[in-house]
Amino acid sequence: MSDADGVALWDAEAAAFDEAPDHGLLDPAVRDAWRTLLTGVLPAPPAHVVDLGCGTGTLALLLAQEGHTVDALDFSPAMVERAAEKLAGSRATVRLGDAADPALAPASADVVLCRHVLWALPDPVAVVRRWVEALRPDGRLVLVEGNWVTGAGLTAERCAAVVAAVCSRVEVRPLPDPALWGRPVTDERYLVVARP
Repeated sequence: MSDADGVALWDAEAAAFDEAPDHGLLDPAVRDAWRTLLTGVLPAPPAHVVDLGCGTGTLALLLAQEGHTVDALDFSPAMVERAAEKLAGSRATVRLGDAADPALAPASADVVLCRHVLWALPDPVAVVRRWVEALRPDGRLVLVEGNWVTGAGLTAERCAAVVAAVCSRVEVRPLPDPALWGRPVTDERYLVVARP
């Protein structure tokens, strides 16, 4: 798929994107499950979090509401437009950009967060290296990924190997809890927390 095709695909998805329970976090129980998950692995606020491939900005808003400063980025103009509306007046900003090469200043972020994006990027080791270069010395990389029933995605084992090529400490935590997804899941979903 070309970059233009990818942008067109996600632009088309933007209007209904938040309808998925884990995208819009419209259900308070799902939102609380994500808040608990992320606050359990992020540093105490205020931290500088970069949310790559932010979609409509739901996680960026959640973390901003927790007291973090969040810089979000997505390559879909339609997603960025919705995120900008959602994030208005919060401690989060959003811009158009490519998660694979987000042009982040070295050692500028406490956390680089990316959900359901790494699996789709070419040369994931090079991508993770760019993300880690943006971390401060005590920073952390937080990934939510999966190997879905559709056949898309990365296994937890493969994702951990990609991250371990760049980071010295890598923790993988399975995420089977239906509270996170708004329904039971049968595929592999997981969290990776890594440090340089």
